[in-house]
Amino acid sequence: MSEAAPAGGLGAIVEDRLLDGRLILRQPRKGHRAGSDAVLLAAALPALGEGRLLDIGAGVGTVGLAAALAEPRLRVTLLERDPELAALAAENAALNGMHERVRVVAADIAARASALSGLGLAPAGFDAVAMNPPFYPPGRTRGSPVPNRRAAHVAEGGLDVWLRAARRLLKPGGSIAVIHHAQALPELLAGLGIGFGGLAVRPVHASAERPAIRVIVTGVLNSRKPAELLPAFVLNGPDGRLTEASEAVHRGRARLGGAYQ
Repeated sequence: MSEAAPAGGLGAIVEDRLLDGRLILRQPRKGHRAGSDAVLLAAALPALGEGRLLDIGAGVGTVGLAAALAEPRLRVTLLERDPELAALAAENAALNGMHERVRVVAADIAARASALSGLGLAPAGFDAVAMNPPFYPPGRTRGSPVPNRRAAHVAEGGLDVWLRAARRLLKPGGSIAVIHHAQALPELLAGLGIGFGGLAVRPVHASAERPAIRVIVTGVLNSRKPAELLPAFVLNGPDGRLTEASEAVHRGRARLGGAYQ
């Protein structure tokens, strides 16, 4: 990990590597940092070939760039409302040699549909959407004093705004992948129940003997396939180290199944 000079309101910027060192990420040293959530979400996406992926709330671009690394022909749009984080996402796309097939849009997903269309986010324009939305509504948790961490954890418009946008921006039969904290599962299922089918829920556990800390939910727009509960994914073994399956995903050698696999 290397550290660069401060950049605007983000403070010092560090350079990290994920996926066995193959994905280079410049990100703020303080605040919300890319980690397992982003890696797991990218691994839960379907094979898209030459398709188009939209990463909503992309931050520094981790999910979309990880997906682009796995699929060399994939075209990715990173949507991030914080202009400084969006600028870092663009830097990261260039650092990883993906600037020709990864574009960054600095805008809020809650903006008017016409405004988003003007930025190239047209209705039914994407084959897949990935999202790692803020976990908490305003007032439900104490906001971090670090602005980018607070924005990543506290949802101003609520989950419905993100899901409504996904329904509008996905092609019929397009897929969605969401990672959230486990307590949000009822809200997720209710929201995805509008327009999406074939929902597949995968609990994620820090260790096998403890309750799930995350859920990954995938679905397909306009599908009539029944919902299913997938086997749990366990991050760490009894020794505290990554399980074999978890290490394979974190190194980019394996993927997670979903509603479309």
